[in-house]
Amino acid sequence: MSTRSPAARNTSDPDAALFDDIRLLGRLLGDLIREQEGQEMFDIVETVRQLSVKFHRDGDAKDRRALDKLLSSLTRDQAVSVIRAFSYFSILANIAEDHHVLRRAEQDAERNAPPQRDSVRAALETLKASGIERHQLTQFFDQALISPVLTAHPTEVQRKSVLDAERALARLLVERDATRLPRKRADIEDAMRARIVQLWQTRLLRYVKLKVSDEIKNALSFYGATFFRQFPRLYRDLQRDIDALYPPGKNDSAKTDLPAFFRMGHWIGGDRDGNPFVTADTLSYALRMQSRTAIEFYMAEVHAIGGELSISALLASASPELMALAEHSPDLSEHRSDEPYRRALIGMYARLAANLRKLAGVQATLPEVGSAEPYANADEFIHDLRIIRDSLTSHHAEALASARLDPLIRAAGVFGFRLATIDLRQSSDQHEAVLRELLAAADLCPDYSHLDEAAKQALLIRCLNDPRPLRLPHHVYSEWTRSELAVFDRAYSARRDFGPRAIRQYIISHSETVSDLLELLVLQKEAGLFHGALNSADSHAELLVVPLFETIEDLRNAPAIMRDFYALPGIAAMVRRSGGEQEIMLGYSDSNKDGGFFTSNWELYCAEVALAEQFEHLKAEHGITLRLFHGRGGTVGRGGGPSFDAILAQPPGTVNGQIRLTEQGEVITSKYGNPDIGLRNLETLVAATLQATLLPQTKAVSAPPHKFLEAAAALSEASMAAYRKLVYDTAEFTDYFYAATPISEIAELNIGSRPSSRKATRAIADLRAIPWGFSWGQCRVALPGWYGFGSGVQAFLETQPDGLKLLQRMAKQWPFFATLLSNIDMVLAKTDMRVAERYAELVPDAKTRKKVLGALQREWQLTSEMLTAITGNADRLVDNPTLKRSIHARFPYIDPLNHLQIELLYRFREGQTDERTKRGIHLSINGIAAGLRNTG
Repeated sequence: MSTRSPAARNTSDPDAALFDDIRLLGRLLGDLIREQEGQEMFDIVETVRQLSVKFHRDGDAKDRRALDKLLSSLTRDQAVSVIRAFSYFSILANIAEDHHVLRRAEQDAERNAPPQRDSVRAALETLKASGIERHQLTQFFDQALISPVLTAHPTEVQRKSVLDAERALARLLVERDATRLPRKRADIEDAMRARIVQLWQTRLLRYVKLKVSDEIKNALSFYGATFFRQFPRLYRDLQRDIDALYPPGKNDSAKTDLPAFFRMGHWIGGDRDGNPFVTADTLSYALRMQSRTAIEFYMAEVHAIGGELSISALLASASPELMALAEHSPDLSEHRSDEPYRRALIGMYARLAANLRKLAGVQATLPEVGSAEPYANADEFIHDLRIIRDSLTSHHAEALASARLDPLIRAAGVFGFRLATIDLRQSSDQHEAVLRELLAAADLCPDYSHLDEAAKQALLIRCLNDPRPLRLPHHVYSEWTRSELAVFDRAYSARRDFGPRAIRQYIISHSETVSDLLELLVLQKEAGLFHGALNSADSHAELLVVPLFETIEDLRNAPAIMRDFYALPGIAAMVRRSGGEQEIMLGYSDSNKDGGFFTSNWELYCAEVALAEQFEHLKAEHGITLRLFHGRGGTVGRGGGPSFDAILAQPPGTVNGQIRLTEQGEVITSKYGNPDIGLRNLETLVAATLQATLLPQTKAVSAPPHKFLEAAAALSEASMAAYRKLVYDTAEFTDYFYAATPISEIAELNIGSRPSSRKATRAIADLRAIPWGFSWGQCRVALPGWYGFGSGVQAFLETQPDGLKLLQRMAKQWPFFATLLSNIDMVLAKTDMRVAERYAELVPDAKTRKKVLGALQREWQLTSEMLTAITGNADRLVDNPTLKRSIHARFPYIDPLNHLQIELLYRFREGQTDERTKRGIHLSINGIAAGLRNTG
């Protein structure tokens, strides 16, 4: 499979090296296809490629007809082979593009180019120019919390085996760049060929549905690949940049020592909302596996450091503390009697091995020398590491600490023995069902669910003020209630075993009333996680009560719910004693499915502003701070898009150094699969949070003018009306959606443990937002990322004579609006209504097809025109030439996948339901997702 590009032959083109890589990988893939599938199949693939590239370059309808005729004539097996070929090319192109991003960054650094705007260095320079001083940075990091939270959703279509091979190829590209020796390059290309053979002969798809345990293992694989090494680098580079730009003063320490403000979170193993396979046992498994992952990494590093610190006491002294640590070691070998560092590290290894048995229930792969007591916590382990470091520093051997010891100290401080905080999540109606049974059995209320809100609150507060639990020791509760309460019991023991950061947040989905929040406090009380009576001076809760506001109505009600919650007697004081933190999660997915792209973002913005104002008073009166948790998905329609711009677009005063955000599905792989790309993405979160927090204090960022807010409200109302008119008020829409997208086939993919719909219906309202967005992306419509915006702008301009000038000002002066436009621009660039027309042919009813497709085409055209009018750019991605280049290079390789998916969907739905056809459809879904680099 060859690739040619004029840019590749232009040595002055900064992307020439990228095209060289893609050409090389394409050639290796083509050689493989010829060898393993035969010359005939290679010729078919090459003809498809040439026709598709030519059509995209020239737009000649004759080329398109020839391409369509060829693809339609393929047999089932030929179609599957072509799908595999183009899918793998997309995967290889992704690897080359990621490598090129890093290569360009290195080239920029070599020529002292200004730092990229989303880098920490650029953020610090901006802050310094704005008058921010060193002590303000110190204060920021002392109270900051930045936490990406990994979640498992049915959009991650790649298997771990495939990811491992991709990482190997990425490393080989780096090695290839580092040498000009022909023989060595030939060796590297041979190694690349082997990895591509491995990919070709490895299943892209899973034969069985993922279990939660599989999802846990997949997420943990990113620690060894990226997080363990890159977190210490992130802290080290940040410390260096601060000290370089903000030299320590007389009263400052000589070197910045940052606290562990950047920490990981997980939902995998604790998220029960809509997933019946997550139980207390699953939570226990996740905790054990996380602890095992952390401790085994520490043990491997301690063992490696022991190999390096062969320092003899006959040649160099050591501190008394180090000598004492060595004396306590179980290592009695006479061969190491003069090597105190090794003896100390052998003792530390033995203690970690004891922790591994205690917390993870497994033995060390490399047996320890002698036995030792486990560490009480990670702080004790860090204390011992610091003894080693201090001894090296004070005896002229500090250089030995930088390679492994310093990063290990930092990693242990960040990850502890828990690795990451596991969030618990469940829907409010499930909490209500458990309490209904508990209260009825305790003879306190025969039917809790039939009480009005005021009565519910009164009863729940009474329970919180009564020290007695509701559970009766000998009563037989339903299996569901026992299962739910077991999760709370496990959370109690986990906090004792792994530390309080092992489980801290509990998210309540569908938070619609104050009683939803109180119910969680009562359930905590049943497991010993809520202490004291609510009205007492010592009441506190161990788990944060985190309401999740998802739908448009939920977002509008959020400020009132929180106001009424804190108006209850004893709540504010209890929260202050529980840590003084109130986390609130805002959902991007369901609000979008509910009201469309623009309205979702606007209602989120309004809710954030109202909540921030509310908590300003609570902080002043009770010392309670607000932290927002953003439930962002992969695509723009689910809150996706560049994280840097998204954080900067938050309303002033809503970040305040505290932010958590979900990393979902395929985003985890694209952001963190490559270690160096992972570091860049972690750095981006820090840079954006720094600026979003500190710049408003300098007045460099201010609240938008009232006219901007009025215009946004009007746009929201009109765009939501247009969106709901199509999605919810057009009777034929549901039939069109299920016929013109692969939603039904996506539901059969073994790509997640969670069902694709909340209920066994075809209703759009019951469908989860993830497969909703996934499906529209596959057919190249990406409806959730733009639909309704054009109509909203048109309606606004009809009532505002100078409306366009106002919108143009908003685009230049308001980060929130500018980011929305940028995201719409990106989505429109990835859509292709010509391909969408082909999918529409799958709709059997001509009237339905014409009506819905016509609405999609008109709104797409209108949205494009309105975006051009506001930005002045008739072309898409003018401000993002890198992505524009990538899209133009990829589309010729994605279109054949779309066409073959349509062809196989048609055959499958007509009765050709054999496994090979089904597998071809699923492979095409995988390939399109890889090519577009976002799925759901």
